[in-house]
Amino acid sequence: MPGTNLTREEAQERARLLTVDAYEIDLDLSGAQEGGTYRSVTVVRFDSAEAGAETFIDLVAPAVHEVELNGRALDVAAVFRDSRITLPHLQAGANELKVVADCAYTNTGEGLHRFVDPVDEQAYLYTQFEVPDARRVFASFEQPDLKATFRFTVKAPAGWTVISNSPTPEPKDDVWSFEPTPRISTYITALIAGPYHSVHSSYEKDGRTVPLGIYCRPSLAEFLDADAIFDVTRMGFDWFQEKFDYAYPFAKYDQLFVPEFNAGAMENAGAVTIRDQYVFRSKVTDAAYETRAETVLHELAHMWFGDLVTMEWWNDLWLNESFATYTSIACLAYAEGSGWPHSWTTFANSMKTWAYRQDQLPSTHPIMADIRDLDDVLVNFDGITYAKGASVLKQLVAYVGMDEFFKGVQAYFKAHAFGNTRLADLLGALEETSGRDLKTWSKAWLETAGINILRPEIETDGNGHVTSFHVLQEAPALPAGAKGEPTLRPHRIAIGCYDLDGDGRLVRTNRIELDVDGERTAVPFPAGTARPAVVLLNDDDLSYAKVRLDEESLRVVTEHLGDFTESLPRALCWASAWDMTRDGELAARDYLALVLAGIGKESDIGVVQSLHRQVKTAIDLYAAPEWREAGLTQWTEATLAHLRAAEPGSDHQLAWARAFAATARTPQQLDLLRALLDGAEAIEGLTVDTELRWAFVQRLAATGLVDEEEIDAEYARDRTAAGERHAAAARAARPTEEAKAEAWASVVESDKLPNSLQEAVIAGFVQTDQHELLAPYAEKFFASVKGVWDSRSHEMAQQVAVGLYPALQVSQETLDATDAWLAAAEPGAGLRRLISESRSGVERALRAREADAAAATA
Repeated sequence: MPGTNLTREEAQERARLLTVDAYEIDLDLSGAQEGGTYRSVTVVRFDSAEAGAETFIDLVAPAVHEVELNGRALDVAAVFRDSRITLPHLQAGANELKVVADCAYTNTGEGLHRFVDPVDEQAYLYTQFEVPDARRVFASFEQPDLKATFRFTVKAPAGWTVISNSPTPEPKDDVWSFEPTPRISTYITALIAGPYHSVHSSYEKDGRTVPLGIYCRPSLAEFLDADAIFDVTRMGFDWFQEKFDYAYPFAKYDQLFVPEFNAGAMENAGAVTIRDQYVFRSKVTDAAYETRAETVLHELAHMWFGDLVTMEWWNDLWLNESFATYTSIACLAYAEGSGWPHSWTTFANSMKTWAYRQDQLPSTHPIMADIRDLDDVLVNFDGITYAKGASVLKQLVAYVGMDEFFKGVQAYFKAHAFGNTRLADLLGALEETSGRDLKTWSKAWLETAGINILRPEIETDGNGHVTSFHVLQEAPALPAGAKGEPTLRPHRIAIGCYDLDGDGRLVRTNRIELDVDGERTAVPFPAGTARPAVVLLNDDDLSYAKVRLDEESLRVVTEHLGDFTESLPRALCWASAWDMTRDGELAARDYLALVLAGIGKESDIGVVQSLHRQVKTAIDLYAAPEWREAGLTQWTEATLAHLRAAEPGSDHQLAWARAFAATARTPQQLDLLRALLDGAEAIEGLTVDTELRWAFVQRLAATGLVDEEEIDAEYARDRTAAGERHAAAARAARPTEEAKAEAWASVVESDKLPNSLQEAVIAGFVQTDQHELLAPYAEKFFASVKGVWDSRSHEMAQQVAVGLYPALQVSQETLDATDAWLAAAEPGAGLRRLISESRSGVERALRAREADAAAATA
């Protein structure tokens, strides 16, 4: 991370001393087409609580030309060091600072990112400031609780459009002068500039009109389905304004699909940036549209929770992200006109799975993490912050009641609009509306780490009638290295009772909702009632816990998993089976058998695609090596059979085509890929469009059947930014020592690649079929990763540290090499965490392989 690492204590002291009033920021981007640097002039007015005090302002810049404090020029060489400008001898009350600097465009997705589209050779800019990167563009007090107003003035090349948080003005002589924003934090300010294509509309409610805009590069304009995005946006406006009882707090709402974006999207106030892979160039399944809709709603929710009311410090980052995640899913599930009322199924299938995985790593931490400094924040955008937090909010809603929850949220927004808060402020509002004491709940759920396991204990008499029913709760030991103690928690859960009907379908015949607390909780089950075929704990997915089935339920589910009439209980059982596989309780080969038996009846396309990914992971990492090839053969033959049997033109057909392309291995299978690519063979309804062509090309490249010349020819067909990424991945995927050495050098030994191309090369480099070819790179990784971490920006270094860790070398040797490196290299906390997480994956895979091998001899 370039720049000094701001600590929590420093931020608290600066917040005690300062009240920031306003920024005026003047940027000269007229040379953006050529790149390099640009002139940044910042004037900031602020109050100091003490006369003669000293503080600092943050700035990352190649050159600082002028620093003027209260009309006196400061010696730049004396006050500017690393990323801080010292501000001595402040006046009590009002102060004014002017900083003139040259700042740099980036190609890392941080600060002011510059991208040149290969289609029109035009430059496109956008900012990404979370966590500490506004300081790359203008001098700023870079912490969330020093809110201010921001007035941007931007000189841009002729013909460009400039978008910011305030409504877009008419330019004068290519200068765009924006009105001041409301009081917001530095990290949600934004500038997007370039010859972007745009579509405009509006949202009208109660006599107010909010202008809406959608932007993308002209080369993507033909694929931009703006009406569909506007529909989701208006649905979100309706639902959030009703639930929050607070009108949208900004003057307009723009959504900008920008290139080479590191995350899914960013909640800049009134100017949300979104990765432009969400402008779909080719056919995608409905799961992709659902994911995009959730992203759109997540960022819209942030306009209230995060932008209107903002955390005081980054330890409450989880609350920002969890609230936006929970409410976006709830909107999809409950809003009138939503096309995705099954969104809680998707949540259980994807978000919960992510959370459970993250919570079993040695880096697991309480939801309310202890964020000591910026380094801690940067590695904390994880499955705890987003997915576990949202799961626990769902549990909180079940605990206090949905109406009471939103009444508390309404009071919270009204009390703290345009201010900063702590968790206690929200919990206090919820206690007022619900009448529940949330202090014990908060301590158990938010201030402890780890996961609970819930198991049913059911006793029956000789006639199959239930005589006793309890829920057992366990708190497994935390992973080695994790901080904290195992904790039993209060759970609000539903228990679903399912029986087979006359058509062989599993239908819910009873539902019991209750509080579970402690090791053993009695379930109020009428005496003499026949035992259901399946007893499903945490039905409706109200709480956050790993769930196990009793022996009888497991037997029925194994035979009938695809026969549940509803998608959510299926998803919960699929998730439980996957979790058991990861824990070594279910052999990889048995997981494959379970999926093959039930996936043909799975209607939810998001679940189908998750099962595809999980089966491949199970075979690649968790299967005994001697069985792996047999498992891959069995799976690939099944993918082809499902592809040929799928309804022509359906989402399932496309998903199976991608699954087949991911593992095709025999000469006949690879010949089919080649024939589909060349048009020599066709499958009814399957359109081999641009993105599917690349999936086929990359597999053929990885198996040595497509050379560099053919990759170049495919790129010539698709000379776009996406085509450039796909071609880079395909070149890196080739199974030759030369291709691997070239890919490695471009990522590790050079820092010239932009973020998106580096990511593509890493993805292509790591091929699960090339275990032996990649083995020598384990030693090279440990020799180079610390140097990469110390010399690159956070995003670029993290791609290398995570993506090139030798995760495919599942062996004790890899664990030993990792331990030796951790001891000798003495990495900082951020890098240590990432490497420890990767090590944990290898350790888990070793255990699962032992379980799979044992199953073969059982």
